[in-house]
Amino acid sequence: MSADGSTGVKVGMDRDMETDADDTVGADSGSADSGRAEDGSTGNGRGGGESAAGRLQSLFEGHRLTPTQRRIAHSMVRRAADVPFLSSVELAELAGVSQPSVTRFAVALGFDGYPALRKHLREVAPAEPAADTASYNEYQQAVEAEIENLRHLAAVLADPRPVERAGRLLAASRPLPVLGLRAAASQAYGFAYFAAKVHPDVRLLHEGGTMAHDRIDAAVRAGASTLLCFALPRHPREVVDTLAYAKEAGLTVVTVADSAFAPVAKVSDLLLPAAVGTGLVFDTACAPMLLGRVLLEAMCDGLPDAQARLEEFDARAAARGLFVE
Repeated sequence: MSADGSTGVKVGMDRDMETDADDTVGADSGSADSGRAEDGSTGNGRGGGESAAGRLQSLFEGHRLTPTQRRIAHSMVRRAADVPFLSSVELAELAGVSQPSVTRFAVALGFDGYPALRKHLREVAPAEPAADTASYNEYQQAVEAEIENLRHLAAVLADPRPVERAGRLLAASRPLPVLGLRAAASQAYGFAYFAAKVHPDVRLLHEGGTMAHDRIDAAVRAGASTLLCFALPRHPREVVDTLAYAKEAGLTVVTVADSAFAPVAKVSDLLLPAAVGTGLVFDTACAPMLLGRVLLEAMCDGLPDAQARLEEFDARAAARGLFVE
């Protein structure tokens, strides 16, 4: 552990309106050049360790879904443990859509209606064995839910290829713009803080609107090829607009989001999902934070001088007495 919290780095390595416009959830979703195995939304190799959220995402793969249906899928993933026991009305309320939309969603997945979909979910995604939480208070339950989110992230990372690809893209972008607005601002700041110790030019974008567009233009002029975005609920419209602008400017967009069905998926080239906790008044984001650190590791693997930069920083920090030992 270095003086600034970094480990020794190994080097070498608004409601959607219902529309007829389709989005394919699967091989061609959200990216012109990456399949689902590439974009990290499901991850392979999870086997028996696949979580309820992972099984739901697998069910949605390869289907053409409207934006409203993607909203339903997103809500189902976030409440994966509860979904098999929800009525169509309850699911509609959860997703903020109409009950007929839920029925159409089930039909789009190949079922006769929502009852058939719910029956299928109860059969293939039964409640998973867990510690008896009946006596847990609300704070303990929130921690247990985050532990499950981390287990799901670990299962997704069984296929490291999407993160490795993201690391290479981030390492190669000079400069590297990092976007995070509102709830995701702290995630972007944390990533940019550490990334700046090993990457020669990291630019934090914490303002939306035309200011973000100006900074994207400047980054592109300076040679940027990739933008990293942290996107957490509730998803600001300006994040979607900013990512669309970045893509139009020629940047590859890598996004860490709470679900592969988040609104930012359609404007991301490579989406890496990490669920947030919803048991408290405000969402908790342990898994997205950890995924950000994993991305840092993967980026360092693509930067040959990362270890030297860290050692140089530690030497300067010691000389300046920067940290209290």
